[in-house]
Amino acid sequence: MASFELHTVENTNSERRNTLEAVQKNYGFVPNLLAGLAEAPATARAYMALGGEVTKTSFTPTERHVAWFAVNFYHDCHYCMPAHTAIAKSENIADDVVEAARRGGGYADPKLQALHEFATQLVEDRGAVDVSAVEEFLTAGYAKQHVLELVLVIAHKTISNYANHLMKTPVDAPFAEFAWEKAEAA
Repeated sequence: MASFELHTVENTNSERRNTLEAVQKNYGFVPNLLAGLAEAPATARAYMALGGEVTKTSFTPTERHVAWFAVNFYHDCHYCMPAHTAIAKSENIADDVVEAARRGGGYADPKLQALHEFATQLVEDRGAVDVSAVEEFLTAGYAKQHVLELVLVIAHKTISNYANHLMKTPVDAPFAEFAWEKAEAA
């Protein structure tokens, strides 16, 4: 079975080193996901660039996390769920929102539940959702802009979710307390 190396700034070629130095500058450390993605520096850079763009969307921080979690949950990502839990907590996302995300839904706020359901449906249907699903999402209080911004969120998380499955990425120590296994969705 193929195994993937977790690259370090000290022990890699110059292109990977430059990428990992940018990761370290951006995150304060090199998460295992990006240490693995450095095998293909363009993929690591694309992941970081997409993540930066996701933070510029019209979603609130809470909505952004709900969308990220929905994709991570659907893809059963053993790495991204604990990582995003730690990130959400560091950004003061409400505990009940994080707990609902880790359960796969069941948000008290109907607008967040609608976001979770639509994001999940977009992934499940690979974008080919029924017009009625889009209308329901818009009726819940979102705009057409949010529909297309969800495509960006899904692209961002698909890179990490798929890569983590392929690389069997070990969860970093700062995220370990939030280890996660998929249970039945709420």
